[in-house]
Amino acid sequence: MIKVFKLPDLGEGLTESEIVAWLVAPGDEVTLNQHIADVETAKAVVELPSPFAGVVRVLHQPAGVVVHVGEPIVSFDIGGAAEPDSAPTADDAAPTPASGPAPAEQREANLVGYGAAVESGGHPQRRARPGAAATPVPAADQADQRVVAVTPAATSAGERPRSTPPVRSLARDLGIDLAAVTGTGRDGLITRDDVRAHVTESVPAPALHGAPESFPEQGAVLGAAERETRSPIKSLRKLTAAAVVQSAFTAPHVTEFLTIDVTPTVELLDSLRADRRFADAGIGILAVVAKALCLAVGRTPSVNTRWDERAGEIVQFNHINLGIAAATPRGLLVPNIVDADRLDLRGLAAALATLTTAARAGTTTPTALSGGTITITNIGVFGIDAGTPILNPGEAAILAMGAIRSQPWEYRGQVALRKVLTLSLSFDHRLVDGEQGSRFLADIGSILADPARVLTMV
Repeated sequence: MIKVFKLPDLGEGLTESEIVAWLVAPGDEVTLNQHIADVETAKAVVELPSPFAGVVRVLHQPAGVVVHVGEPIVSFDIGGAAEPDSAPTADDAAPTPASGPAPAEQREANLVGYGAAVESGGHPQRRARPGAAATPVPAADQADQRVVAVTPAATSAGERPRSTPPVRSLARDLGIDLAAVTGTGRDGLITRDDVRAHVTESVPAPALHGAPESFPEQGAVLGAAERETRSPIKSLRKLTAAAVVQSAFTAPHVTEFLTIDVTPTVELLDSLRADRRFADAGIGILAVVAKALCLAVGRTPSVNTRWDERAGEIVQFNHINLGIAAATPRGLLVPNIVDADRLDLRGLAAALATLTTAARAGTTTPTALSGGTITITNIGVFGIDAGTPILNPGEAAILAMGAIRSQPWEYRGQVALRKVLTLSLSFDHRLVDGEQGSRFLADIGSILADPARVLTMV
């Protein structure tokens, strides 16, 4: 019996995922819930478990392709006789012309944690290829003709060349007719490298009148395909772009700056590292700023709110889920520390270490990336002093901390070399007035300039 596994709904309203890597191949025997692939959503790389125990028959999509929810990705042979709702491929059975409309498709068992299964018909069908009558599609598969299965298929005259959506996009960008490109992938599949190679071969070397045949000092002249590199906008980059555009053009941003002498905080951190009770706690400047922010929120709660346009309400959060903007190989992620206001300095340092390690390893869960109420971004790690950060959508404020630098500073009536830090606070002016934002920023600065001031705030 052949069972077709379609890309499940991975939650958070996401409609597509990229197959990062297949961990199985046709012919492999798998067990129920075995990790068969890594898929990348707009928020995280997640492990995809097998919904069946059996033998992998067909991988319908190769790694690197973006697949929509509900599209077939792999077929399994789970033994037993074929059922009417099973969906064999051309390799699984001899083609039989469809004798009538496809029966109503039943909903497959839902994967735990991946939301409801998606029924067919959620996406427009891809138009039939010329010459498709030579290889009829089983009736149960007719709803999924839009998917190009990575299975052997002869290319007949007039048939559209076999390729994946990213490759077709690349060809359009370069003005290449795929019919003229020879595919070197499996069963003649056209790859990105095939398109680039075609461009290189078809663009003649420039004729330079009177120029020498070689340029040992300047290097080779770049071909048309080498002068720029194009990549599809997908996954995390697409989500980040949508989020910042929505935030920038929805919430009226105001940004304020405060430069302070944080020498006392630096000295505090040095003393904690020298104290064996805190030596292994990993407490750094980010943890101290996070704690200062949580304390300051208690005095200016309007910075920890959300504007609910649909309900016509201002939502006041009575807890702090502290988002931490993290630069990762996949792009910008903003996971958050739940109930950060309930943690002490050691607890914040531990939570920050766990959060950033997961973000950089690509193991952050979608749940950890939602529900934030206020955010910190540490641009100082890149040597930047200040900036105008864009609000995380749904939040009222974001604090950017710059690099700590040794600078001449007024100290006790004289000029001394001190540790100086610039803070940048952006806030939603619908929710936070200038006076409130200024007081909030000043409170954080007071704590960092003199940690003993905390005693006057609690």
